[in-house]
Amino acid sequence: MLAFSRLGLSVPLRSAFRPALRPVLISALTTRSLFVKTITQPPGDIIGTVNEAYVVPTPNKFTGSRAWTMERLAVVAMTPLMLAPFIAGSAYAPLDAAMSTLLLYHCYAGFESCIIDYIPARVYGVWHSVAMGLLALGSLFAGCGIYVIETTEEEGLFGLCKKLWTKQKAI
Repeated sequence: MLAFSRLGLSVPLRSAFRPALRPVLISALTTRSLFVKTITQPPGDIIGTVNEAYVVPTPNKFTGSRAWTMERLAVVAMTPLMLAPFIAGSAYAPLDAAMSTLLLYHCYAGFESCIIDYIPARVYGVWHSVAMGLLALGSLFAGCGIYVIETTEEEGLFGLCKKLWTKQKAI
């Protein structure tokens, strides 16, 4: 750019390319990707009129306050399970398996909340279901990985973490 400015060409080149690139950049940045089609929403996400009665959504036992309670209970249960191997000095297999299972559930519930919040079914339609399916598949693979770690490692997940922290670096 410095060479063009010394020749006096920086302003004409910049102004010459600006009109040609503007429609391409604006259309690419302001529209959604061709692969992620969204369901058009009414302005303000208001459906119906003021005089229509509110339709209460059907209750689901696995969402809402019960899901939040289960997530909180999992976190409260994980706290002593994380401290137990450090206090006892060695990993106990049932505690290690319980901690691994609760950690997997905690991660699943957190990612599920992110998908529900940021990829809503009313806007993204089938992509919400795809994301939930990928989350379930990933959790299944993670569960299989936890099983392999629990059966092949001497001290399970805690032993693996212990090895990672105590491994000496080669100089």
